[in-house]
Amino acid sequence: MSYFRDNVERTAGYTPGFQPKAPEVVKLNTNENPYPPSPRVMKTLARIKPEQLRRYPDPLGNAFREAAAELNGVRPENIMCCNGGDDLLSIAIRAFCDERRPLAYPVPTYSLYPVLARLQDCRAIEIPFGEKFDLPAQLAMTGAALTMVCNPNAPTGSVVPVEELASLADRLAGVLLVDEAYVDFAEQNCASLVRDFENVIVLRSLSKGYSLAGLRFGYAIAQKDLIDGLIKVKDSYNVDALAIALATTALKDQAYFRRNVEKIKKQREVLSEQLRSLGFAVPDSRSNFVFARVADDSAARIHEQLAQRNIFVRYWNAPGIQDKLRISVGTKEQNAKLISALKEILSAGGDKS
Repeated sequence: MSYFRDNVERTAGYTPGFQPKAPEVVKLNTNENPYPPSPRVMKTLARIKPEQLRRYPDPLGNAFREAAAELNGVRPENIMCCNGGDDLLSIAIRAFCDERRPLAYPVPTYSLYPVLARLQDCRAIEIPFGEKFDLPAQLAMTGAALTMVCNPNAPTGSVVPVEELASLADRLAGVLLVDEAYVDFAEQNCASLVRDFENVIVLRSLSKGYSLAGLRFGYAIAQKDLIDGLIKVKDSYNVDALAIALATTALKDQAYFRRNVEKIKKQREVLSEQLRSLGFAVPDSRSNFVFARVADDSAARIHEQLAQRNIFVRYWNAPGIQDKLRISVGTKEQNAKLISALKEILSAGGDKS
């Protein structure tokens, strides 16, 4: 006998990337930043007082809202703090979608979207991307209450121009959520759309560019009416006192942030060229990972043989992407170990030497 709702019982749930515990592994499977957080973050952590833990945190995280508003050229009332970007996705689907109000998004994309839709028991309308991962025109015609576009997209690393997303927002009857979890590594972002459109929410994450995946902190940017509605749906204290303090400090250290982002972007280009020289098809990426198609071989086999060497990348046995590997951009040393292992695997033709 099951006590769960039917849609919960039927849902497999989201499968996070494998988290190996051994310190010597090369972990390139979950798009973490390979560099440490800002030293200022660690100093803030050392200064945390017991009183900050004894009391409930600021329910709105106003110190962070002020810092994020200044950075993005909006007002604090246009910011909502979240327990990671996934928290905002869940809040938005609960706020806008139900059995009669569907969710829409282009595919392939972040595999959490359909899981959240099933848990909310709302219909998910999936529209395939174009051949070059351009935005499908049909996305504006679904009648969905909420449309999500991951931009830069996961797992492809491709980008839809801001102008096209503005056009989509203008045509939609419902809300457009632009998931910019990876935008730190792109050249454009959609924060400006919030000023022009009352139906746009922009998601940001501190997990990637700010090296705070373990902290779980993200935020929404939107017009005040949308933010006020989302606040009704969020947990009472959805971000804790430590997270607010550390995230605020990280956001204010833009010089350190930019240096790390530039290092990753440089290594992204080097890694892409090295993979291409080995026969992989690697489109240009605007994220902190590359999406490499395996030519004349098995992506699943390469994924497994890399894991045997304590090198972890991401593989999905899913329609349209079974021949591809998503590889996070690591340090120069980590990427070198990956390339060396791939050369060994490809030259062996199937047997680990």
